[in-house]
Amino acid sequence: MKAIFLTIALGAVLPGLALAQADAPAKKTATTATTTTATTTTKAAAKPKAKPVAKTVAKKETTSSRMQLKSAAKNVAAGIEAAEAAMSPAELAIAERVYVGTMPCELGNAVTLAADPKHPGYFDMTMKTVKYRMSPVVTSTGAIRLEDQKNGAVWLQLANKSMLMNHKLGQRLADECMSPAQVTVAEAIRLNPPPSVLEALPPAAK
Repeated sequence: MKAIFLTIALGAVLPGLALAQADAPAKKTATTATTTTATTTTKAAAKPKAKPVAKTVAKKETTSSRMQLKSAAKNVAAGIEAAEAAMSPAELAIAERVYVGTMPCELGNAVTLAADPKHPGYFDMTMKTVKYRMSPVVTSTGAIRLEDQKNGAVWLQLANKSMLMNHKLGQRLADECMSPAQVTVAEAIRLNPPPSVLEALPPAAK
């Protein structure tokens, strides 16, 4: 009887032991897999982040835009030089009669006018810290007139004086500006004033 009971007990215990032994490797495998996953995740998090591609693209686009702007500026400058090179014979004739040099004006002002040797017919004018790019303009009266159309400056040269105006602002910037030749003419007019327009009129009929 004892032998029978022992056999029955062993039969009940052995399957449990077999299941326990089979479950241990599975738990060990699961633990190992979990540890491997955690290690892989930690390594992935430790890797440095790649530089954003958007910033690199934006930098390249900015460089390209700057190069395009520089190229456009060069083209504009070349266009201006080409336009300055085109001067009519009438305008060149006016330019030859323009007085150059530093000319004192009233109220202690002074204007400096210099011909551009690279572009015949064009002049660089300076008054204090302001600079103008002047070119001759043909007039119906034959008066010598230079203009800086961009800044609105107008230089009128008469026989005895010159004046600088800004037609955009409607202001006279300098008056009574005289070169040595104009000083001579002004002195001659002072000593021998021309007849008045009123004196030249015939007397009124009675």
